[in-house]
Amino acid sequence: MNHLHLIGSMDPLTGGPCQGIRNTIPILRQLGINSEVACIDGPASSFLTEDDFPVHALGPGKTAWKYSSKLIPWLVKNLPRFDVVIVNGLWQYHTYAVNVALSRIKTKSPKVYVMPHGMLDPYFQKAPERKLKAVRNWLFWKLIERETVNNAQGLLFTCETELLLARQSFKPYLPQKEHNVGYGIEAPPVFKDAMKKAFLERCPQAKESPYLLFLSRVHHKKGVGLLIQAYAQILKEVGEGDIPLLVIAGPGLDTPYGKQMLDLAAADERLSRKIVFTGMLSGDSKWGAFYSCEAFVLPSHQENFGIAVVEALACKKPVLISSQVNIWREIKEEGAGIVADDTIEGTYKMVKEWVTASGKVKALMSENARNCFTENFAIKPAALRMAKALD
Repeated sequence: MNHLHLIGSMDPLTGGPCQGIRNTIPILRQLGINSEVACIDGPASSFLTEDDFPVHALGPGKTAWKYSSKLIPWLVKNLPRFDVVIVNGLWQYHTYAVNVALSRIKTKSPKVYVMPHGMLDPYFQKAPERKLKAVRNWLFWKLIERETVNNAQGLLFTCETELLLARQSFKPYLPQKEHNVGYGIEAPPVFKDAMKKAFLERCPQAKESPYLLFLSRVHHKKGVGLLIQAYAQILKEVGEGDIPLLVIAGPGLDTPYGKQMLDLAAADERLSRKIVFTGMLSGDSKWGAFYSCEAFVLPSHQENFGIAVVEALACKKPVLISSQVNIWREIKEEGAGIVADDTIEGTYKMVKEWVTASGKVKALMSENARNCFTENFAIKPAALRMAKALD
């Protein structure tokens, strides 16, 4: 069987969908499924050189829509070679192109499945800062995407919550089938002392103190402001000696929002001693941060899956997350963390519950965290579920 994964970009900086493809293909190969990728990146893109499967780079795409004149002719010529096409993501040129190409093919056509990767979440239509983009998406839905979604053989979702939320945003929403195939990541590298050393070089304050870890973009959507304000409130109540450090690791400190968060943490002298901004961590320093923290925290306003959340679980770390992180159901059912509303009050209660929990409770959550990863988010079971849905 031959699969084609169609996606806007395979650049790792674009987030989880392209990494999901890279994680899944080796497992599908073991099942006798040959996979290729078509994307709208430039052929000379450096991030395409290490993949061990064919990647057809048909860009570079123009504008935010990623238009490329090369894509439709390539699809018309090559789609008959494939049994299944998985369209990853929405709202870009590749979803329009596959519809046009299929209408022009006179011979055998493949089955088409769509994996929205959270792009049908009603958050994107309701968030105040996205009013213009919400109008744009509504127009795209009427003109293009409802055909993409409703004509496909099925939709593939990363978790149950994403599947349920997708039904709320647009009408008519009439997919032929909905499959909760899940989403998996590779197990993290085994801990080694070099990881902790690399992290402490970036965050020497953590050498003498336990800490909670936020590792994501410093962006309004991620709830960083909620976290800092909640931390300030808890600090006033319990004192510096009874609250762990808060390590905020991730890009975005040079943005207006990032600078606002730096100022918010610096406004109180005691708070500034308990919050450390490291910037983006990667490689050994990233894994050192995960393995050495008490728990991971992400009070996000919207998160379709949250790869960093799952990476923390895989490192046996409990996760403190908002109910807007779509995998919250699986985490709550497994007792692998604490879930609260994406408000200052909810974030305060969540962090306060962790800070005041007994050692026994924390140890049990740690064990549950790894079990939660193994049962729900390991790459092989997720790939097998996908293969079954596409069979």
